[in-house]
Order: sequence, then C-alpha cells, then structure tokens
Amino acid sequence: MTKLSLLLANAVSFAALAAAVPANAAPAGAIRNIVLVHGAFVDGSGWKAIDDILTADGYNVSVVQPPETSLDDDIAATNRIIDRQDGPVILVGHSYGGAIITGAGNNARVKALVYVAAFQPDVGESARSLGLKMPPASNAVAPSPDGFLFIDPAKFSDDFAADLPAAVTDLMAKSQVPMSLKSATGPATSPAWKVKPSYAIVATKDRSINPDLERFMYKRSGSITTEIVSSHAVYMSQPRAVAAVIEQAANARR
Repeated sequence: MTKLSLLLANAVSFAALAAAVPANAAPAGAIRNIVLVHGAFVDGSGWKAIDDILTADGYNVSVVQPPETSLDDDIAATNRIIDRQDGPVILVGHSYGGAIITGAGNNARVKALVYVAAFQPDVGESARSLGLKMPPASNAVAPSPDGFLFIDPAKFSDDFAADLPAAVTDLMAKSQVPMSLKSATGPATSPAWKVKPSYAIVATKDRSINPDLERFMYKRSGSITTEIVSSHAVYMSQPRAVAAVIEQAANARR
C-alpha cells in the first residue's frame, strides 16, 4: 500500500469512528434507556427535539403513545415499552403523563422518574382532582358527549403552548389526541415516586397546570426541582433545558 493510500485509509477509519461516537457521549455508568410519555391532547411527535438531543448524547430513546382511554390502559401501554428495554430506564412524563409514570414507574426496570410540568399524584389522587385543588389559568377544556376532553382550538395556543410558533400550535390544535374522563379521573394506587428518586420541572408560565400546584406536588415528594420560564409545552419550547434535567437523572450516582 502506498503512503497516500495508507493516509486515505486511516482518514476513512477515523471519520467512521468519529461518526459512531456521539458528540457529547453519555458518561460511563449513566442509565442510557430513556422512555418518554406524552400527556393529554398531544402525541409523541412533540418529543422530537428532546429525542434529537438525547440521541446525539448517546442515549437510547423510546416514545410511548398512550391511548388515553383509561389510566390503567395508559400505564399498560407504558409498561409495554419499558419491558422492551435492555436495561435500567429513566421514565419521563409530561402533563397527564406524570400520572401515568407514577404508576408505571413501579416497573423494576425504572430507576428514576422525571416529571415535566406534570401531575404527580399521591394515593387516591387523579389528574382531575389535583387540577381542582389548585385550578389552572385555562378554562378551555370541555368534554365531548362520549366522555373525551378537548381544548377549545381557539384557545389552544394561549393556554397550552404560547411560546411556540403559531404554525406549530395551529396544527397541534387541529390534531388533538382527546383524553378520556377515565384517564383524567383514574386514581393513583401505589405512587412510584415514594420509593424511587424523582426529578421535576416547573413551567413558570404554565396555564394548563397551575405552577403553584406543580411546586406543591414536587415539594411534597421531595423531587429535585428545576424551574423554567415556559408555557405548559416546555418540552417543546425549551428542549435543551428539559434534556439537561433528564440527563441529570440518568447520570446520578445510585
């Protein structure tokens, strides 16, 4: 092999190696499996920016699509994805997704929970009962005749995602995933946050969940809490700040 050929071969090898290693590789010993659970009215596509960041940093990301037909159904859907992982899991929930991970977090693979502007119910509490305890600024949610909840499309942007572009929130309002009353009223029975570490994010400009309710829940549980200036859709409008909290949970010593 000529010297030029050898240099070219080495260059190709180094390029392939660089491409295979994430720019910000997860530290040795970090939990690499991250399972993301969306909340009411939206779908898993909203996690795209978080997925991009975590994947680039060397984590294995999975996104749950809960049917939102009942809390039990949604917990079962989440466990189905957790059970597909090849090792320990950090379980992340946004909004109503917090009620889901409170139950699904009892899965033995789950090592820590992250609540992203999310409900964090205690025994007997539901997303609905917590919302009634400290009502949010929004009053735009109403049920359909068959028992599913929707946000008034005209108020979706202001009340759910005021810090996202109108082109994005217009589509979100049109493509809502309705939440059943069974999901909203399903009570927590064995909160995982009582026995596993939890992290939490307060969205300080949240109109869908009262920020003071978020603070109350997270103080009660002893969650390691971060406040971010954001709407309820903090995982979409501030993805790097949210990803940093998820990585903090993944990298913690246990």
